[in-house]
Amino acid sequence: MEKATVVTYPDEFAKKEIAELAKAAGYSVAATVTQKQVIKSQYGVGVGKAEELREMMRENGSKVLIIDEELRSSQAFNLAQVTKAEVIDRDRLILNIFAKRATTAEGRLQVQLAELHYEIPRTKDAVRHSKTGERAGYMGIGELAVDVKFRALKRRMVTVREKLEKAQSYRSVQRSERKKLDIPFVSLAGYTSSGKTTLFNKLVSESKEESPDLFTTLTTTTRAADIGAGKRVLLSDTVGFISRLPTYMVESFKSTLEELTYADLILLLLDASEDEEAMRIKLDSCRQILKDLNVDPGKVLLVLNKIDLDERRLSQGYESSSLPADFSVMRISAVTGAGLHQLRNRILSLTYK
Repeated sequence: MEKATVVTYPDEFAKKEIAELAKAAGYSVAATVTQKQVIKSQYGVGVGKAEELREMMRENGSKVLIIDEELRSSQAFNLAQVTKAEVIDRDRLILNIFAKRATTAEGRLQVQLAELHYEIPRTKDAVRHSKTGERAGYMGIGELAVDVKFRALKRRMVTVREKLEKAQSYRSVQRSERKKLDIPFVSLAGYTSSGKTTLFNKLVSESKEESPDLFTTLTTTTRAADIGAGKRVLLSDTVGFISRLPTYMVESFKSTLEELTYADLILLLLDASEDEEAMRIKLDSCRQILKDLNVDPGKVLLVLNKIDLDERRLSQGYESSSLPADFSVMRISAVTGAGLHQLRNRILSLTYK
């Protein structure tokens, strides 16, 4: 794995998450530097910190600098000039992971759309700099080349959107066909690496790829699941959420995520083996994304998964004091099967009223 130095915020959650993202993207973290602000004007970090990073990277042998924030193109350029390293911001890192994980035509189109959303404002910035004389072109290319690139990106975005609209039309047809079956539709959602696919496999008796890595699932898979009493539901596995996910990425994956808005019930998974602060941050992130998608919180069942890893953290005090009152809560282990019988009964009672 290629070595990288990471700049992030000082809290433990931020340090752990960016390290997991770096690993999922194929990097080995050689050093982690923390500071309270990662969005300063010229470099994203202070001038002194930029020079410190250059020396640190020279000593630890890393050629990539990962910044746990979204950078403007000018900030990335300036920081690369000082550190003599490839600079990757948080958005680019997530997009790189998405590109690695996308295995279907629709998934690749969604990643392309997100990448175009990422590139266009940076190309605009490059055009502005080239025309004001602040920097001749973008990363060494001339003004004319920058304008050509910008127009090409805009045309490509139109093409990708048209292809995704066709995919959305196909999904609409699928939803119409599902309605004819008169079978409730249940969606799995939740923070990335919370065990959604493991639970999906358990409930539908399949063997989709499971992994502790982030964003293993990028496309939707729907199967019938027996929930007891001779009843079935259609169960759908979806892409995982993550904190500080930019709005344009949610918009790019709309053709996949919008399935949540049509579900009769959403099972929102969290990793219950984590500490309370991490669970709270992840839950807040999930709630915000569901809100952005206009999902009714009344049809969300919060499922605390992985109770087999550390049951001591799941005190009744935590459940009653820290979790939002508008979500019903269940505790399970998708790996051991603990609580799955009760979960099936809850799904049955909530979908067959």
